[in-house]
Amino acid sequence: MKGLCGWRGRARVRRFVAVGGVLAAAGVVGLAPQAAQAGPGGRDGLAGEQRGAAVVRTDAGWVRGQVTGEGRQFLGIPYARQPVGGLRWTEPRAVEPWRGVREATAFGNRCVQGPSWDPGYEKPTYTEDCLDLNVYVPEGRAGDGATRVEERAGAGADLRRPVMVWLHGGGLTAGAGEDIVPDRFARTTGTVVVTVNYRLGAMGFLAGPGLDGEASDRVSGNYGLLDQRAALRWVRANVGRFGGDPRRVTLAGESAGGRSVCTHLASPGSRGLFRSAVVESGAYDDCAGRERRRAAEDGAAFARKAGCPDPATALACLRAKPAKDILAAQAGFDWGPVVGGGFLPVQPEEAFARGSSAGVPVLNGANSDEGTLFAFAQFDGQGKPLTAAQYPAALERTFGAELGERALRRYPPDRYATPTHAFAAALGDRMFVCSALRLGDSLARRGPVYGYEFADRTSPPFASLRGLGTDFAFGATHVNEVQYLFKHFGLETPLNAEQRALARQMARYWGSFIHSGVPRSDGSPTAPDQRTRPGDVLALRTASAGGNAVVDTARSAHHCALWDAVPPR
Repeated sequence: MKGLCGWRGRARVRRFVAVGGVLAAAGVVGLAPQAAQAGPGGRDGLAGEQRGAAVVRTDAGWVRGQVTGEGRQFLGIPYARQPVGGLRWTEPRAVEPWRGVREATAFGNRCVQGPSWDPGYEKPTYTEDCLDLNVYVPEGRAGDGATRVEERAGAGADLRRPVMVWLHGGGLTAGAGEDIVPDRFARTTGTVVVTVNYRLGAMGFLAGPGLDGEASDRVSGNYGLLDQRAALRWVRANVGRFGGDPRRVTLAGESAGGRSVCTHLASPGSRGLFRSAVVESGAYDDCAGRERRRAAEDGAAFARKAGCPDPATALACLRAKPAKDILAAQAGFDWGPVVGGGFLPVQPEEAFARGSSAGVPVLNGANSDEGTLFAFAQFDGQGKPLTAAQYPAALERTFGAELGERALRRYPPDRYATPTHAFAAALGDRMFVCSALRLGDSLARRGPVYGYEFADRTSPPFASLRGLGTDFAFGATHVNEVQYLFKHFGLETPLNAEQRALARQMARYWGSFIHSGVPRSDGSPTAPDQRTRPGDVLALRTASAGGNAVVDTARSAHHCALWDAVPPR
């Protein structure tokens, strides 16, 4: 299997893992008078933050954001020079300074990607001018839960807030920082939140044709990850001017964003840029990158497909191609990190086993029904629900003859609502849940790792699925936990009273982890540390389903003894 991109080209279900969409934050009001008066007279921007001003100086120039009902937001701030022309497929360069005050009231361009049915993503994006980020700053005191965390951590006298940098999902081929609007999360947790755009697909992960000679780490193909690192460096240099603490940065992400976090944990050059990490459904394929030889072969095949077959001239030829042609040619290839060289010397799992990864606290987990999204895309979403007669062959095609037969014994279709759901359980357990548990075991050799499982099986499907008009039971599927933490696509999720209570508890867990490195929520158990309770996870559930509880049955419930013997590589 090719990670999460295996079904992305299907006509009706293009991009389930590509969490995209553009919608300005609701409730935005005009620039407050005091913000309009605050300007380039402040010494470092922090004094303005204390007055509630929406004008802040970055190291490249002044930016003017917006005041909203939740705090302040600064959108579309460039953190690197835009990778166009001769800068296509080069490491990100320092952003060019600007004069005057730059408006930061609208999201920047999304990076090059195809269309999808996610809200606002109906048309393709061909713009390479996209290396922007967004900063959300809460006003006043933090919410009660976060305030208590600050007091326990002894940080009450520090006016600067901890920071979360969020990396979006989308299979490393789609999505944007704007896919979540975390303004409410920022306010209720007392956290400065930064969301990031980074190069995608071939633009972000092309290796091979003439590029190795230009890569400072001697191996090309990691440009999207280098963008993420450049954003982290921007945060270290600038977030203090927005009231954030550059010493207390949590790197977080979901799906491909979580996999990116996993990669940065193993990358020597990213060490020291964050003090804790959150991996949501990101351990698939054991966070593995492409081996250098395979990546170079893929790059050569891509160049031929794009009409640049001569290795001696391929790079110049590809740089001359319009983004539309690059996007058209990238279909069918597996885009992702490349192993070898300075950026990622060895596979992440090897780095974790050696103890050479970053030894920071990690919050790591998955959802209980990860696979329903992908199984629906393959079968019911195509108008061809999987039947009991077809089920054994589907397992064999996906997992191979021997493993498929063993999976059939563990996941008999008569134990599930439909054969599609039986297939989904096997797929989700192998790709996500058991991978997350293995990652917890590996990272526990270096530091604290807290395991969770989002298990609200009554949760409403995220926005892209709600528009389908299907009654398919997705349960706690891939991506669904995101809308409990943030405004997904800027939208309000239709949660009932119990689910809203769970969402508040989850925000407290995540906020506590960002503040103190330990995920706690008043009235609920602390997430278990894998160093002392390996394999135990915090099950996040509504009150009627038993409430939040630490469980020791995750490995057996998801048949990890089967999948751990043949990791998904």
